[in-house]
Parts: sequence; C-alpha cells; structure tokens
Amino acid sequence: MPEQILLQGKILGTEEFLLAATAEGRSVRSAGEDLLAGKSQWITLLSEVLPRALLAELGLARILLGSSGGGQFLLVLPGEAQPAAEEFLSAAAAQIAQLSSGVVQLVWAATDNLGDWAVIRRRLNDRLESYRHAPLQHSGAEAFRPFVAASNPEAEQYFAKELGVRIREAARIGWSPENPGKIAPGEGKHSWAITSNLSSDGIMLARHAAPSDDGRQSAPVQTLARRAQGRSIWGVLRGDVDHFGLRLRRVHSIEEHVPLSVLYKQFFAGELEVLCSLPEFWRKVSILYSGGDDFAVYGSWDALIALAREVQRLFHRFTEENLKEYPGPEGKTISMAIALAAETYSPLAAVYEEAGRNLDLAKSSDKDCIYLLGRILEWRHLNDASELKDVVTRLIHEFRMSKQLLYQLRSFYRREAYGEGEVAQRTWRFHRRFNRILSGTRDREFQKLRAHLINELVGRKTAEVKLRPAGLVALEWARLATEV
Repeated sequence: MPEQILLQGKILGTEEFLLAATAEGRSVRSAGEDLLAGKSQWITLLSEVLPRALLAELGLARILLGSSGGGQFLLVLPGEAQPAAEEFLSAAAAQIAQLSSGVVQLVWAATDNLGDWAVIRRRLNDRLESYRHAPLQHSGAEAFRPFVAASNPEAEQYFAKELGVRIREAARIGWSPENPGKIAPGEGKHSWAITSNLSSDGIMLARHAAPSDDGRQSAPVQTLARRAQGRSIWGVLRGDVDHFGLRLRRVHSIEEHVPLSVLYKQFFAGELEVLCSLPEFWRKVSILYSGGDDFAVYGSWDALIALAREVQRLFHRFTEENLKEYPGPEGKTISMAIALAAETYSPLAAVYEEAGRNLDLAKSSDKDCIYLLGRILEWRHLNDASELKDVVTRLIHEFRMSKQLLYQLRSFYRREAYGEGEVAQRTWRFHRRFNRILSGTRDREFQKLRAHLINELVGRKTAEVKLRPAGLVALEWARLATEV
C-alpha cells in the first residue's frame, strides 16, 4: 500500500437539485426562499464539512486538508487510511442521495501521490469522470429501474427550517456519524466555528440575509421588491468566473493548486459578506450561496445592479493583485446575469433558473460581460449605460419631461430595418424624430443634456445611425427607476 494518497471528492447534480420541484402543500415561503436557501447552504457546506469530519473521525491532522468548498475537496491521506475513508464517504453518499431523492451524488477518487502533478490530476479526473458517465458501474444499481421524482417532506423540512433559517444565526456547524450526510447548526460530535477569515480552523460562509420589517427573520421577496427604488421588482443575480477550470489545470503543482483555489473561495465568501453588510445593500439583498468560482444573490432590482458592478470592480482588483504572475486571461474575468421576477409572487427557484439561462447566454456570447435587462453588455459599456440612465432621469425629474419619452425613445430600437433606397435618408429622419421627441425649453443645461443623450444613443458619427445596446439598457433602467 502506498505511503501517501490524494483523495478528491466532488458533488454532482447540484443545479438539478436546487431547481427540483417542492412537495405539494407547502407554504409559499417554505417552498420558496427558505427551502432554496437551505438547499444552497447544504450543497455549500457539504464540501466543507465532509473532509473535515473525515479527518476528525480518522484522528488525522487538519493540515492534511488541501482545499475544500465550491462543490469539491482535496485531501492528503496516509495509504492505510484509504479503506476507512472509503467507508466514511460511502455512508455519507448514501444519506446524501436519500435526502436529495437521488439527485445529488457524492463521488470521489484516490490515487498515489507520486509523479508530476499534471499526471496525478489526470488520474483523479479520469476516475471522477467514470463516476459521472458510468454511474451504474460503481453503484451496482439496477439499470432499467424507472425514475420516479418523489417528494420528501422530511428532507424539505430539514432544508427549510434547520438550514434555511437556523444556519443564518448559528455560530458553529456540527456533524455526527449517525447522520453522515447532514449538517447540523451548532450541534454534532464534531463542530467548527463559522468565521469570516481563514486564520482559524473555522469554515468561511457567506450567509447575509436582509432583515424583515420587524427584524425577526429574513425578508421575503415581496418585501425586497417594495424596498427597490422606482418600480417594485425583485430579481436574482448570478456570477461565474470565466475559464476557472482552465486556470486550475494550468498550475504545475499541488502547492500552486491549493492556494489558488482557496484564494477564489475566500474572495467570494469574504467580499460578498462585507458588501451585503454595507448600508446600501444590507436591507435589499440576501445571499443564496458563494462557491469556489461563483455566487448567487437575490433582492431588489436596483441593488442587484449596483452589487454586480461592485463585485466586478473588486474582482478585477483581486486578479490584478493575486494573479499577475499567471499568464493568460483565464480566471481573471467574471461574467454575471440578472433575471427579474415577472410578478411579485413568482417562485424564487424559477427566477434563479432564468438567471442561470441568462448567465449561459452571456458566457457563450463573450467573456467579462453581464446580461442585464435583455441585453449582453461588456462591463465598460455598463458604466456608459449608468451615465445615460442618469441623463434620462434628470430630463424627467428636473425638466419635467413626460415619461412617454422613454417609450418613444425605446421605439427606435424596435423599428424595422430600412429598405433599399432609404439608407441616405436614415440619419436626417432619425434626428428629426429625435428633435420632435425632445423638443422643449431652450435652457442651456437642457440642450446640453439633449445633445449628450443623442450622442450616447447613436454615436458621434453622423454619417450613419447605429443604435448602441447600452442605450436600450439605459432606457429600460431609467423606466424602472422612475416608475411607481
């Protein structure tokens, strides 16, 4: 038996689990925010608690924990501990499958800690992929048993009440061998403190929740919508680092792999918690989860836009300071997406799913961008949209422009393409319509804002009118900000 092995664990099926339908008969709140929050925290904590509990049960030192969080973990174990580790993980995997109705899987792979890190990583990944693509080979399950999506009221109660509610106030997180797949707030044979840094043996966890009006619980989405500026709408913000996996694959040793993965996890858990505690955010947003390279937050629509811009700014500074020695853009940019609820009482899981689809669109279209209000923008263009939104709102508030101005300006984006023979007349027709819409006082400040608005919407070149995508985002942004 080898003297030392590397054991890597991974949690599969998390997205399907978070979007799984809830049992009938549950209250709106229990089947919504608390349940989804509890599921998210469970997935987040599994990859943090299980490797620590494994070391504690085997009597091994904490220093053998390489990395954890973000749905996976990496351990260095003595060779003789492998059978006991396999037994531990098998018991945890069985209860995890039971609690998730078979949707979530805990898989793992072990290999000798010998040779180049690229070779070791390839061996681990190949074995993990075999679990993903040939699960029956390892589980021994019947191949043609029909799948029945059965509800689990007891598990939903655990997620909604134990994790969705209690975890936000707990000081410690516990684990017990009697329930190897469960996380207990403040209880268990082994327990760890919830911390905001990595200086101790605690677990970093982003868990901020906007308080309700009476301060006794977290605010429901209806309350968060009412706290928005302008129109009462809430939404979900999701973010994901671009090419994070490729960045990790390019490191040359485990000594580089572990600190790099910890850096990203610490950034999202620490910065999100701090940002959401600031005065402009703490009553408007709640954290669903923060992972190793992604995060999800829900709250008032206006706070989500501001939070996205601030996270992107901090992430850019983070990569400049910590990744300057790594060549290439991989892992140095972040894409995000916001989905707004169609109705105040829309299910949180449905809006979360839409935000995921929007994020996929943004990442497939380009990198380092955001999906916002129906358009995909680069981050630098989002700043332009913000400035243009301020111009439009000033025209409405200070110069008493009709709010129909917004709908008339938006109509430019919906106009059909000009036919052949009309291209030469396109520019002057556009400006004539624009002048008619923005006709009003001859005040110098008004004329300055009007000229700036035209330049920002169509560009400074007058030979051809080309409407900018940021302009439509700005108009929709201004409409939401000025509606009641």
